[in-house]
Amino acid sequence: MTRDTALVFGRYARATLRSKFHMLFGVLMPLLYLLFFGPLLTGLPLGTEGDSWQVLVPGLLLQLALFGASFAGFSIVVEKQTGVVERMRVTPAGRLALLLGRVLRDAALLVFQAVLLVLAAVAMGLRAPLGGVLIGFGFVAVLTTALASLSYALAMKVSAPHEFGPVINAVTMPSMLLSGLMLPMALAPAWLDGLSHLMPFRYLVDAVRAAYVGEYASAAMLYGVLVAVAFAGLAVTVGTRVFRKAGA
Repeated sequence: MTRDTALVFGRYARATLRSKFHMLFGVLMPLLYLLFFGPLLTGLPLGTEGDSWQVLVPGLLLQLALFGASFAGFSIVVEKQTGVVERMRVTPAGRLALLLGRVLRDAALLVFQAVLLVLAAVAMGLRAPLGGVLIGFGFVAVLTTALASLSYALAMKVSAPHEFGPVINAVTMPSMLLSGLMLPMALAPAWLDGLSHLMPFRYLVDAVRAAYVGEYASAAMLYGVLVAVAFAGLAVTVGTRVFRKAGA
């Protein structure tokens, strides 16, 4: 299984490396938020610890994972139409390896893009402990693993791109708005803040923000880790079952 996963990962990683545009384009939207939205927050009371960059950058990191991983399954929709999935079905590779190889490529790509985003943020004034920055990358990897697994599972269920996109948009936009990615939910009315606690991504955002101010042993960090691990485990389980049932 490990060998099969490495082979699938290598195949998709080589394809990604051949497309420099693909590697860099995904970080464009968070980078634009960083450049044009970040300066607007400087000096504003945001109702949380840390300066504006320590609040905004963690949200942008998870926004990068949210949108990048959620749309990862689009490639399988295309592969189904071009016969790639059919050819993979007759290989001896394990079905879990066919999923994990893809997911690990996505995690590596988005962590690379997250590094570029943090470097740009440092140039603009971000100051955060190295441990917190590394923890942030870890959350990006775990969230990507979870969302990419679900995205691939959905892609195996649909037959055309126009069926895939609307579902992803219907999930990602409320997730972004209710998780406090751009601004802390502490600024929201009580009813909206309470509603946001039903969104798993809220706990991940709070955890990364805690890490960026050096609060590694806080309740926010504990809840974030627990939710991230549980979500990733559930998502990989669902993705694996769909792949096995479909024989992908």
